[in-house]
Amino acid sequence: GYRVSLQGNFFGSNHTYITFPEYNPRKHIKLDPPLNIQSNITASKCQIWWSVPWYLVEILQYELQYKEYSVSWEFALNKTPPSSLPQIEIEGTEFHSGVSYIARVRCKVSENEDSYHSQWSEWSQTTVFQRAGVPEVSEKLFNSRTLQFLFIPLSFGTLLYLFWNCKLSSRYCCFLTLGQKASPALTFPHQLLSFSHSIICIMGILR
Repeated sequence: GYRVSLQGNFFGSNHTYITFPEYNPRKHIKLDPPLNIQSNITASKCQIWWSVPWYLVEILQYELQYKEYSVSWEFALNKTPPSSLPQIEIEGTEFHSGVSYIARVRCKVSENEDSYHSQWSEWSQTTVFQRAGVPEVSEKLFNSRTLQFLFIPLSFGTLLYLFWNCKLSSRYCCFLTLGQKASPALTFPHQLLSFSHSIICIMGILR
């Protein structure tokens, strides 16, 4: 270690003041901020990475701040990367689509490091990113397919109901002889065919 003292001439006499009786430079470090911060965001995740000297990678820890671009830094959220790697991944659900965000990072020697100790560096330069909105076409496709899945069982249920009603009704279950007027039972296949044709037409529209 070192001994740091302050010497001065006061009122015509020299004086020496001991500031640090034992000063170890390794325990009083302030690093330069990380460089080249960049970002990439998709609908599912946001990746942010930066650069530090290669010989410091294994002994540093980081703190990331991010916020909406239009608000003050005092409302920023903090994230701590889980490892010493100069990068972090954030869930895309933490960001609103169509809103611009800004992020910055700072570093210091890890608390797990015994040989060195430092305070936080200054904040790095910033990176700006924006989560893209979900296309409307996908939402329409989802709604259309949902209607199809709901319509199919309802259609078959209606068909079964009509068929079962006709089977149980005795007045529709008679045989025709030559010259005899057609009973309402003969109209059922025609109605069934017409109903099936309507279902096919509606399914085509939903697609």
